[in-house]
Amino acid sequence: MSVNNPQTREWQTLSSEHHLAPFSDYKQLKEKGPRIITKAEGVHLWDSEGNKILDGMAGLWCVAVGYGREELVEVAAKQMRELPYYNLFFQTAHPPALELAKAVSAVAPKGMTHVFFTGSGSEGNDTNLRMVRHYWALKGKPQKQVIIGRINGYHGSTVAGAALGGMSGMHAQGGTLPGIEHIPQPYWFGEGGDMTPDAFGVWAAEQLEKKILEVGEDNVAAFIAEPIQGAGGVIIPPDTYWPKIKEILAKYEILFIADEVICGFGRTGEWFGSDYYDLKPDLMTIAKGLTSGYIPMGGVIVRDEVAKVLSEGGDFNHGFTYSGHPVAAAVGLENLRILRDEKIIERVHEETAPYLQKRLRELNDHPLVGEVRGLGMLGAIELVKDKATRARYEGQGAGMICRQFCFDNGLIMRAVGDTMIIAPPLVISHAEIDELVEKARKCLDLTLEALK
Repeated sequence: MSVNNPQTREWQTLSSEHHLAPFSDYKQLKEKGPRIITKAEGVHLWDSEGNKILDGMAGLWCVAVGYGREELVEVAAKQMRELPYYNLFFQTAHPPALELAKAVSAVAPKGMTHVFFTGSGSEGNDTNLRMVRHYWALKGKPQKQVIIGRINGYHGSTVAGAALGGMSGMHAQGGTLPGIEHIPQPYWFGEGGDMTPDAFGVWAAEQLEKKILEVGEDNVAAFIAEPIQGAGGVIIPPDTYWPKIKEILAKYEILFIADEVICGFGRTGEWFGSDYYDLKPDLMTIAKGLTSGYIPMGGVIVRDEVAKVLSEGGDFNHGFTYSGHPVAAAVGLENLRILRDEKIIERVHEETAPYLQKRLRELNDHPLVGEVRGLGMLGAIELVKDKATRARYEGQGAGMICRQFCFDNGLIMRAVGDTMIIAPPLVISHAEIDELVEKARKCLDLTLEALK
């Protein structure tokens, strides 16, 4: 990235001298310097060099209603003047948190009318770990401690979140805990081999039952999974996967946690991924789209039967200083109003998601593309050396090369290995979808040339 603005260099120096960035190679970041984002509007960002960039990742999957919504700014300012902060500990509450709990319950799957607020999705999954173990202890089954997750699943970056997730790089850096097991992911393109997608979906689901029997049903507290794996590479399970998982869950006395941090609040064209797949979770982790990323907030939506057991069990010794923060709750409430009143999710379902998926699949003809998949406002492009065998450009970092070309050509598209992924703001227009796909094709051309 060329730097012409002296202030860019000043900010990059501050980064090098004082800032430890998340998920970063510090040596590499110091050599290159970060791109400095200075403003945003709609689905576009601008950096300190004046470059306009289409944000194909909605920040980190979260800016559902787009940048620059004055309504969210105004409710935050109003709430700051009225009650900038108070906690929910010690038999105390405040209107924004209570009203938001009601509003979230109104859009949640049937029978899920209780909400525990946190500051993030990671904290939400920490809460799930504590809550399900506490639940089983109250039920007289304290030995039910084990939680089963999936390899390459992502459930946050706290120790509990990283442990529940199945990312080896995080586990290697202190992200493990006892009592957590993992089963294979339903990633047909990368791991399905010669099996058909349907056969692989059944096989992957059957690994849950195999693990339950291996650990012992009496020891398993819960199964946690994203409806669609986001950070793992927008892994959309084969059609046979979730029906088989539901069949298995119905056989055993364990709880099901749906991590809806990415899929929730319209990303799939339904309010939740659990609605899209007709799942019946006992707990749902929420964050990101809850406030469109304008202010940090997360939570857990709890099925009524589980909440009833918790409500009769005395103290739940868990919570956070910023659980249900009044300013975050006010923003969340207004964000849900915007999603509802402007019928943004209906528009995604009926108009923009079908158009995005149609345009994305036009990239299937590119010689570098092995598969394009997507659902709602989610998409993935697999980069391959050989379309027939699905063989990769091993050791050449095709994904990172493509990501850099995207940055340099006005598009944010994320690389997960050699899988390019997108999740644009839900308010993206047809013209902006055209812009996204055209820029993606240009970057694929540049990547292919570089790999040659």
